[in-house]
Amino acid sequence: MKLDPFSRAAIRWMSIIHAGAYRMLRGATPLNQRILILITKGRKTGRSIEKPLWYFVGNDAPPAWYLNLSANSEVEAEIGSTRRRYRTRTLSSEERARIWPRIIAANPLYAGYERRTSREIPVVELSEI
Repeated sequence: MKLDPFSRAAIRWMSIIHAGAYRMLRGATPLNQRILILITKGRKTGRSIEKPLWYFVGNDAPPAWYLNLSANSEVEAEIGSTRRRYRTRTLSSEERARIWPRIIAANPLYAGYERRTSREIPVVELSEI
């Protein structure tokens, strides 16, 4: 599913607002959700791109942030008021199967997201560099 320019701009704008609020509140979020801001390098531009991972769309294509991770596994992430560098690794299907029930228990929205897509939602491990 390809997004129209207006939707793409709206998502980009909401990401900027969300990242600003996240920083202002030092990582505090409504309903005590666990959210981080993932900072990747664009695979085409090489520019730093910040994305709070809070918005879910049932889509059979992987999101752009995941494609960026596939192209460059070194990222930065903010958790609370701390920003660190990490290397990413997508878990194997077997590893994912072991951890997925814990992810669903922590955030049931992922179960609905999983039902709306035919692809396996990747689980990415961050290892501090």
